[in-house]
Amino acid sequence: MDEHAVVVAGGGPTGLMLAAELALAGVDVVVVERRRDQELDGSRAGGLLPRSIEVLDQRGIADRFLAAGYVVPAHGFAGIPLDLSDLPTRHNYVLALPQRRFEPLLADRVGELGVPFLRGREVVGVAQDDTGVDVELSDGGTVRGAYLVGCDGGRSVVRRAAGIDVAGSDPSTSWLIAEVEMAGEPELGMRPEGGGIGPVDPAAGGGPYRVVLVEEQVGHDRQPLLQDLRAELVRAYGTDFGAHDPTWVSRFTDATRQATAYRRDRVLLAGDAAHVHPPHGGQGLNTGVQDAVNLGWKLAQVVHGSSPETLLDTYHAERHPVAARVLQNTMAQVALTTPDERHAALRETVTDLLGLDGPRHRIAAMLCALDVVYDLGAGHPLLGRRMPDLDLVTSDGPRRVYELLHAARPVLLHLDGPGDAGLPPWGDRIDVVHAQAAGPWELPVLGAVPAPPAVLVRPDGHVAWAGEPTDPGLADASSTWFGG
Repeated sequence: MDEHAVVVAGGGPTGLMLAAELALAGVDVVVVERRRDQELDGSRAGGLLPRSIEVLDQRGIADRFLAAGYVVPAHGFAGIPLDLSDLPTRHNYVLALPQRRFEPLLADRVGELGVPFLRGREVVGVAQDDTGVDVELSDGGTVRGAYLVGCDGGRSVVRRAAGIDVAGSDPSTSWLIAEVEMAGEPELGMRPEGGGIGPVDPAAGGGPYRVVLVEEQVGHDRQPLLQDLRAELVRAYGTDFGAHDPTWVSRFTDATRQATAYRRDRVLLAGDAAHVHPPHGGQGLNTGVQDAVNLGWKLAQVVHGSSPETLLDTYHAERHPVAARVLQNTMAQVALTTPDERHAALRETVTDLLGLDGPRHRIAAMLCALDVVYDLGAGHPLLGRRMPDLDLVTSDGPRRVYELLHAARPVLLHLDGPGDAGLPPWGDRIDVVHAQAAGPWELPVLGAVPAPPAVLVRPDGHVAWAGEPTDPGLADASSTWFGG
């Protein structure tokens, strides 16, 4: 039997990011993926939001993704444009990068870290005991891990096998989505009820085109075909624009469901296996990648024995509310695009509100996951929030905060200027850096916050503690998060 410390079921964006995080921490991890390569039959997700770009920046790999896509300075809430250019982040934009391009780049990163793949195989059975999990594969083989993480999508076999329930709402609306060539000149742009037509590659112009259309009926028992797309085009536009040669045609609904637990003993869930919602706001892939970055370092510490298993409970405690909020805002966006007079009036009112800086900042920060705060108790305003990527002056020269996180290790940042950092009792577990910070400490929505004398930053970039270095709370936080 093939044995590893962690088995990751699913080699999509979430599974790949988790595998990379675990490998970076020195964990023996294997990825089980049903596809024989990283090719996709369509674009799926369309890009990366600011917080996802930040977490790639925290690992020193953002540049390879930025080079493959292009920057869009605005995002949309139910199709209402939101300018992101004044958000307090280095990455105040959307990176237009289709999933079919994002995945291979992330897979290359995982390959560089030496992670093995079991391709062309699916998980068909799961049995866990006190010491590990046996994972039965579709080729008749079995792989065992001390832990199994289901990153295997909304119909997760791992979730069902672990007996984890989902809660949520059934679909009320469905959409067709496709990439297709068109003989005629299509009518580009968003439709009032949501969806519309646009070029797959706006920089190149012309086709193929990405089409999203609300369907007349909800509830289908078969995959959609080109003829279904043509019929909906005629219903919406009066013509099908000569649609032909589809790369793919698919369907999504406004079903919103979330796993009631992200962990059952040695089985955990991440990405779409843990939460399903309509793609309004482009948050699905991004939420999954951020799940992986939250879970990776915690699972690594448990595997290495430096932290107790109870640390894994903080994964559900922190990420479940984040996804619940995503489900809520996608439901709101679906409501705002409902094609009737009352919802049109609501949309007009919300559009007016989002024209004001305060509401725009709040909604934009929410969609981009820049305002996420984990409940770590009372303390400095930074506590539980993402650490700003400040410019620093250190004894080794100028650095950025996110450069200090490339190795996915916790960092204790003393802001008393360059000097001899020394090694406190936890020095082998936490990197200690003395530096001076340049520029304002500014957070989305909150605005400017006071600069603390010292900050303890977790590997996922969130602040575990902030205050005076002599504060006993520092030792408590270090022990809580990074072992005693």
